[in-house]
Amino acid sequence: MSYIIRKGPKQITSIGRWAYNLSGFNQYGLHHNDVLYETDDVKEALRRLPQQYVDDRNYRLTRALHLSMTKTILPKDQWTKYEEDFRYLEPYLEEVQREREEKEDWNKQ
Repeated sequence: MSYIIRKGPKQITSIGRWAYNLSGFNQYGLHHNDVLYETDDVKEALRRLPQQYVDDRNYRLTRALHLSMTKTILPKDQWTKYEEDFRYLEPYLEEVQREREEKEDWNKQ
């Protein structure tokens, strides 16, 4: 199965950009999918990720932890931009959620 990974938000709005920058994770070079709360669905989606995405995610998380411990942020030109936020986990997460819902429906019968 091939996945189409979306780059950036579905709709670019000034409020969305404002909220994205206010969240602060972009100052550490993190993507939106890097800071998701790890539910069972997210953990399964992470398990299904190709190794390159896992390695990239681990690098970003390690760098962010180091920056946080040293109480610094990246230079502004290295911040993750709202338009360029790479939603690498979405197709895998949507698939896991569909499978879980299908399994729940199957178990109801």
